[in-house]
Amino acid sequence: MPFDPDTLKYDGNGLLPCIAQDEATGEVLMLAWMNRESIRATLDSGRVTYWSRSRGALWAKGETSGHVQELVELRIDCDRDCLLALVRQQGPACHTNRRSCFYTALRGGEEVELMKPES
Repeated sequence: MPFDPDTLKYDGNGLLPCIAQDEATGEVLMLAWMNRESIRATLDSGRVTYWSRSRGALWAKGETSGHVQELVELRIDCDRDCLLALVRQQGPACHTNRRSCFYTALRGGEEVELMKPES
């Protein structure tokens, strides 16, 4: 069956969350937002493109940093209100220059930094 982005369930702002996961390791890299236009751009280009809420514009991952996400597969969750992007990540995924945005753990009531920025 052909895919139609209009069949997804967007929030009141026309957005839905997209989790980026490394296709080789399974590591969760980041969460960002997509709209219909960014989904189409991602599928057309093979480069993961998000909607930047702070910029109010499309944002192709890596357009300024060079840390591109190449789309391997886009998956839709059972409620059709969240996406999972399996990606090949070039360089760090996080704007803090870490491999993953999820670099802080809560352990014993304390925050523990799991990884340092890449040099």
